Amino acid sequence: KRRVYVEDGALRTFNAVIGTPRGPNTVAIRNIGQLEFPLDAVVRPDRDDGLAAGIASVATRSETIQGGALRTYPFNPTVDSVA
Repeated sequence: KRRVYVEDGALRTFNAVIGTPRGPNTVAIRNIGQLEFPLDAVVRPDRDDGLAAGIASVATRSETIQGGALRTYPFNPTVDSVA
């Protein structure tokens, strides 16, 4: 688990590569802020080859996650890491 606090995401963005080895995995993003403080998030495979390219083409746009909301991104076992 990771918990990240960012005061001004437009000024200081947060990026991470998360390893997801061995079996199906899910990356969840939870905005624990108030409704007035939404965030934009993109979760995609780290590599753009094979099956990962098909998944990446779907997840190239950012999604707005309102305060108090949870968004999950399930991944196939063939995905080794997400960015």
